[in-house]
Amino acid sequence: MGRRRKAAARASNLHGSAPDRSAVVLLVIDAINDFAFPESAPVLAAAGPMARRIHRLKRAARRIGIPTVYVNDNFGRWRSDFHTLVAHCQAPGAKGRAITKLLQPNRRDYFVLKPKHSGFYSTTLDLLLEHLGARTLVLTGLLADSCILFTAQDAYMRGYGLLVPEDCVAARTPDDVRQALTQMRRTLHADTRPSAALALSGLMSRTSHGQVPRRRSHQRSPKL
Repeated sequence: MGRRRKAAARASNLHGSAPDRSAVVLLVIDAINDFAFPESAPVLAAAGPMARRIHRLKRAARRIGIPTVYVNDNFGRWRSDFHTLVAHCQAPGAKGRAITKLLQPNRRDYFVLKPKHSGFYSTTLDLLLEHLGARTLVLTGLLADSCILFTAQDAYMRGYGLLVPEDCVAARTPDDVRQALTQMRRTLHADTRPSAALALSGLMSRTSHGQVPRRRSHQRSPKL
């Protein structure tokens, strides 16, 4: 009987491939990056401090059982995989080498490769979050006004609560970041307070006990 229960548990949890169970999940979006795109210089400059704060946030999250999912662009390399992309981004001479080394994923982390801006578009992210039991997502990474924004919009439509720490995202200009955060606060009800102000343990407790309910996907946004 014990074996049957264990087998059922594995089957309901992606056959052991998603061993964590957490109502809160940290997403690191496109931070593993070669910065080989137009106007990457200002993004790279802002990404250094951003990466240090994401690193601290990730460590704090792991201490209380919040898993990290790396949601990364495939850079159009359809024959590649996530580990190859990580190696590419921290190769000698790579612009994003220092950031990739700081945020390098470990064996406890999850990863999803995406072909477009949103982490949900044509990926397994939704299924993974379902098996993790996620209700609230903490979005970090690049770029605030494109991949973060698109992922946040798709997450909101699926009923997830959103936290987007303002000091854990970056874009080409500070104004791009401000406008994106304003939009996410206003239309997606995202909490954009700085990472140091996030009480992860309290959020974890409230979300796990249903005090931060997952929104219904058909819920209408308030009139502006």
